[in-house]
Amino acid sequence: MQVQVKQLISKAKKKDRSAQMDLYQHFKSYWYAICLRYNGNRFDADDCLQNGLINIFSKLDQFDVKRGDFKSWSAQVMVNDNLMFLRKKKNNFEAFDTEMDVEDVSTISEESNVISSENLTKLIQALPDGYRTVFNLYVLEGYTHNEIASILEISIGTSKSQLSKARKLLQHQLEVVI
Repeated sequence: MQVQVKQLISKAKKKDRSAQMDLYQHFKSYWYAICLRYNGNRFDADDCLQNGLINIFSKLDQFDVKRGDFKSWSAQVMVNDNLMFLRKKKNNFEAFDTEMDVEDVSTISEESNVISSENLTKLIQALPDGYRTVFNLYVLEGYTHNEIASILEISIGTSKSQLSKARKLLQHQLEVVI
């Protein structure tokens, strides 16, 4: 499978539309899941996916198949595009200290006390922007609070506070659902 991806990348670098489409088909669910994690709704996730695709394919010449993993590289492009989108949308992450506005998360999992990844994504999406962004960067992407503070142009304390509040809110919502 990895050999096939390398061949597709090589062809896509030569502007082969079929290879670009095959790469898109192969990774679209993965890329879209990243966009959904960072955005509170599908409209914003769709916009971020579109922008990320443009950047992935326009920067494809910068990717070296001998030096890195395409999936990781493309995921980083998607994360960066989502962060840029959020920066444009909200200039001050410290102002995201609002309560979660969820209509009825209790309907997410009525019959089972096991939560699906889709339902967990919905809970993460429902977090306020600041909570969700810091949670994703720290828990899912593996950034430190120092790195997050630098990326988002917030204080380290704000990063820690946003993560703590996100975890508490998710824990509470999981207790309600399960």
